[in-house]
Amino acid sequence: MKLIVKNNDHELSTAAAHLTTRIVAKNPEASLVLAMGNTPMGTYSELTEMYNNNHFDPSKIKIFQLDGYLGLSPDDPRSLERWLRQSVLNPWGIKKEQVTLLKENSENPEALCESYTQKVKRSGGFDLAILGLGPNGHLGFNEPPSDLDFPTRVVSLTEESIRSNAVYWGGETQVPRKGITAGMNLLMSARQILLLVSGEHKKEILFKTLRGPLTKEVPASFLQRHPNTTIITDKAACPWA
Repeated sequence: MKLIVKNNDHELSTAAAHLTTRIVAKNPEASLVLAMGNTPMGTYSELTEMYNNNHFDPSKIKIFQLDGYLGLSPDDPRSLERWLRQSVLNPWGIKKEQVTLLKENSENPEALCESYTQKVKRSGGFDLAILGLGPNGHLGFNEPPSDLDFPTRVVSLTEESIRSNAVYWGGETQVPRKGITAGMNLLMSARQILLLVSGEHKKEILFKTLRGPLTKEVPASFLQRHPNTTIITDKAACPWA
């Protein structure tokens, strides 16, 4: 596990973007699974600027949606598919055939989870997982307790996650109670994981992720076992480094 501490969010985003471009330059057909949320948005903006300046070529990559809120239509403002389209797919000129979605309005989410898993396997697995760190240590919507072998599935969101996500959607009552997520088994099989963490409010859970015991009560703690994880954080989230 490699830890990189930056002074601020801009430096964090720039470092993450450069790491991503290096991976794609080496493997233009790389499979990427991408988190939404505030922290990775700066990275995606940096990559958009690089794309517009011909320094990043995503024309052959494969993009996988990490997670979503179950029961939402793609045009719902809370939809993580919509967020993915607005922040990544449209700005990078990604074609439909390059994308595998976790459709939040699926009528058969269990079948969707199986189909998603098979598509990941057919692609050879994730080359890069860009993840955020949940307030309770979740990765995607792999809420605690989530073990290493937990598959892609429908989940019930914890109260902590509902409170955390309420800031995006105007209050806790607006946050759906069910989610759908790429499984821990797929994420932990990624060839490279990039965990982005920012803000003082993440310092306790980051400490548990880095130095706490490996436990399904903090799913991110299993990253200690992953052979190629880079954590990029700001000083506020990692004041002891």
